[in-house]
Amino acid sequence: MNKIMEQAIAIKDDIVSYRRTIHANPEVGTELPMTKKFVMDKLKEFGYEPQEICESGIVATISGPKPGKTFLLRADMDALPMEETTVCDFAAKNGNMHSCGHDMHSAMLLGAAKLLKQNQDQIEGTVKLVFQPDEEGFTGAKAMIEAGVLQNPKVDAAMAMHVNSGTPSNLVVAGKGTSIGGCFRFRIVVKGVGCHGAMPETGVDPIFIAHHIYSGLQSILTREIPAIKPAVITIGKFVGGDAPNIIPGEVVMEGTFRYLDKEMGDMVIARMNEIVTATAKAHRGEAELIELSSVPPLTNDNDLLNEITGYVKDIVSERGVFVFEGGGMGSEDFASYSYEVPSLYIILGAGAKNENEEFGVPMHNSKVVFNEDILPTGAAIHAHSAITWLKNNK
Repeated sequence: MNKIMEQAIAIKDDIVSYRRTIHANPEVGTELPMTKKFVMDKLKEFGYEPQEICESGIVATISGPKPGKTFLLRADMDALPMEETTVCDFAAKNGNMHSCGHDMHSAMLLGAAKLLKQNQDQIEGTVKLVFQPDEEGFTGAKAMIEAGVLQNPKVDAAMAMHVNSGTPSNLVVAGKGTSIGGCFRFRIVVKGVGCHGAMPETGVDPIFIAHHIYSGLQSILTREIPAIKPAVITIGKFVGGDAPNIIPGEVVMEGTFRYLDKEMGDMVIARMNEIVTATAKAHRGEAELIELSSVPPLTNDNDLLNEITGYVKDIVSERGVFVFEGGGMGSEDFASYSYEVPSLYIILGAGAKNENEEFGVPMHNSKVVFNEDILPTGAAIHAHSAITWLKNNK
């Protein structure tokens, strides 16, 4: 067994306790005071000097006796605003929940921080540990990059890991190239003129306008982009009016546009804006397309993928790594790092239904349960990958 994996197994109880503390106290968004304090206190306990470079954005570094490059490891810390309905002893009670596994990510990186201290003499260069807020809102990575997370020292390569419910425990999955979709979250505000339903000619109907905008947006996908390029526009919110016989003055729609090709995505967003404004004008109203948040498609650096997955096999065995081509339409704000430095994003299986009846519930579900036995694996992958990459990339 790999030495670092042996060390990780020896501190499993510690990593589990970190995870359960974070899980029981979930916080949402950009401000994570309890989580931030817990992580920073643990890092200080291990001998680090963590810095908060932006709101709830934590960075700590560790260097070895020999100079070298800098490898970044990132974990997200934010939860989701949903009530937990699991029967875990450490289930959250505050109306939020770590249903996307960010508590697992933070605990694994804290475990890796401990392992890196144990193996500091093996580090040839610097490992930068990053704990970020608001991955779910797509603002965390951007805020940290703007705050200088990739500088002082300059980062040469970056890696992040995400657990996944439904994937067999300890199976590592990585996608070549662009493997995770970009996401543009938007709001469309359509303004008309309210009037009585018996006399529609005296007003401007924003529901009628919104209907045409909805259809027009879908026509971009069917008539303006190649059928072989994946893209989907979803309107999940359509709100207007309070009474059946009154035409309202305003309609609000909200939705997402997801895509895998960045250039095509930029074109579609520009066309969305044109269709929204022109359609409203054609029907005597006004409308505006407003960006709520966005993240580009995530692109793995294939050279880094090939190299790091080789190191990961030291931890999970040859058969424990699955590399695929293609992509899905989920989104991840680690994508922002991938446009700045060579980056790798991998999935770590957190339990399938055939292992345990409690496992396998979809992510973002109030009943999702992750297999804590994978925590040492994740910690070891982080530490071993960083140390080995630095040794081989002087």
